Amino acid sequence: MIRALWIFTLSFLGVFIIDQNIKLLFLDGFTYHNDCITLALTLNRGIAFSMLSFLGENLKYIQLFLIASILLFLLVKKDIFQAYSLPIGILLGAGCSNIYDRFIHGGVVDYVYWHCGFKFAIFNFADAMIDFSVAIILYLSYTRQNARTP
Repeated sequence: MIRALWIFTLSFLGVFIIDQNIKLLFLDGFTYHNDCITLALTLNRGIAFSMLSFLGENLKYIQLFLIASILLFLLVKKDIFQAYSLPIGILLGAGCSNIYDRFIHGGVVDYVYWHCGFKFAIFNFADAMIDFSVAIILYLSYTRQNARTP
């Protein structure tokens, strides 16, 4: 359990710190643009594709409640925490970084806009890490399930 707690803590802090430092670059005015990608500061007051922005200030409290619920669930299901400590740390570090933005900046600091061939939602490092952590969880679940199947 101690090993899982270390893995969780390091992955949580690593993603949180990296994401916040990247966002500082854009808050300080960094921009970049070429034919395929634009890197520029955007505040997203909703979630993916600005959905739920009508919730305003309440959105950050709803997200905080969801993160707390996940942590409570993990306190009860210690075996899940041990098996998935790395992706859970990445997921919660990224989620907390975006929630932190809502409290400090009034919205999530987004900055990556892909517009080569098709236009994609504006996102940030934490968003990419959330997707990455979900992929790890799915992969680990699949391999664990196949290991149990005769």
